[in-house]
Amino acid sequence: MKLVPISSSAGTGIGARLTVPVLAFGGILMAVMQTVVVPLLPDLPRLTGSSPGAVSWLVTATLLAGAVLTPVLGRAGDMYGKRRVLLAALGLMTVGSTLCALTSDIRLLIAARALQGAAAAVVPLSISILRDELPPERTGSAVALMSSTVGIGAALGLPLAALIVQYADWHAMFWATSALGALGLALAWWTVRESPVRSPGRFDIGGALGLAVGLVCLLLAVSQGGQWGWSSAPVLGLFAGAFVVLAVWWRQQLRSKQPLVDLRLASGRRVALPHVAALLAGFAFYANSLVTAQLVQAPVASGYGLGLSIVATGLCLLPNGLIMLVLSPVSARVSTAYGARVTLAIGAAAMALGYVVRIADSRDLWVILLGAAVVSTGTTFAYSALPTLILRAVPLAQTASANGVNVLMRTIGQSVCSAAVAAVLVRHTTVLDGVHVPTLPGYQLAFAMGGSVALVACAAAVAIPSDPSPDGPERTVGRPGPTQETALEGRS
Repeated sequence: MKLVPISSSAGTGIGARLTVPVLAFGGILMAVMQTVVVPLLPDLPRLTGSSPGAVSWLVTATLLAGAVLTPVLGRAGDMYGKRRVLLAALGLMTVGSTLCALTSDIRLLIAARALQGAAAAVVPLSISILRDELPPERTGSAVALMSSTVGIGAALGLPLAALIVQYADWHAMFWATSALGALGLALAWWTVRESPVRSPGRFDIGGALGLAVGLVCLLLAVSQGGQWGWSSAPVLGLFAGAFVVLAVWWRQQLRSKQPLVDLRLASGRRVALPHVAALLAGFAFYANSLVTAQLVQAPVASGYGLGLSIVATGLCLLPNGLIMLVLSPVSARVSTAYGARVTLAIGAAAMALGYVVRIADSRDLWVILLGAAVVSTGTTFAYSALPTLILRAVPLAQTASANGVNVLMRTIGQSVCSAAVAAVLVRHTTVLDGVHVPTLPGYQLAFAMGGSVALVACAAAVAIPSDPSPDGPERTVGRPGPTQETALEGRS
């Protein structure tokens, strides 16, 4: 192990005081970029002169790029500087948005959306920066807020995009996100200082390529299985390819002296169980937003739908983002008082309770909003606890890469949820005016699925080992305080 001198970890100027809100703004931007294209999907085949299948890649490309780049950029941040990689991720996001604003060619749009996927690394990089820079008494609330920005941005992005699309040219939406991205990039360049904590060594290019190929095969099969057919040769081949590539990658990582992902550390209960809980929480979180948006837009003639417009649907989801914003400091205080694993268990249980409400009544708008709010409350507690659990279980020099893997697990959970919900709703439909519409029992089954997964996440949280000391292991892995003059640099 090698120790190197560093300067004080907490700045005192106005830029330092703005670090937390600026990083949170970057996290919100990331989630907004992922959701703004949703209101456009029904009209984009006409607007771009392409097929619905090609248009669906505007979502798939962002998902795949984000999943691949999150752990890769997290590791790069640990090695070469978190601020540097954060600015690169925000820059790629902004460039991608600008390219979307300049073209109507579906091929360029897909490539630009893939560039926007780099923003998925903003949250784990920001969490790692907060751990390095803030004093211990401020870290918990800041990390909770940062983790909650995923839900906040998702709730804000849909109504924002719907309003712009309804009252302006669709390119205006991407011009607006380009301006916001440029603002976020400028603010981050001004306020965020480079973390002195590094993990020196050689970047594992082979490991990065292996992980990229394996994840692309896996997520492509999951995201396109419903469209191509789950038993089709391409889907089965992708699943088989993912299994083989990831198995080889796993063996290569175990044998590497400087792996992209420290699998020995990640396989321990204190890291593995939070990763499992992240996958399950991502599934349960996404079911709430995905199913709610479809249910309230269902035609009134279905007997349960409210026939709301996309703008009204976005406004229905907006309270969920506000809930996550308001409750993130509360979840941090619960973690401080009782431990992050208790917060995670409470959050998962609350998510399950929210789905019970959704199953009980999915016809009245106020009950729909109540159930969605309870699920969002649970999501806030769960998402705020996950990075805290990771930070307390990994060495200081691996925080960005470890949190990148945790965010990746959430992404995989959301992808699996999207495929599972689609499969359930496709099998439970009725014909209404010549159009296949999901039935209410189909939606209730999707809610039951989300609630069941949340309960499994609660069980995983309970099984996470408690901290070995009252001060927590943060003190034992070299976490720098405001006056500490040395920091753990990594393996020599």
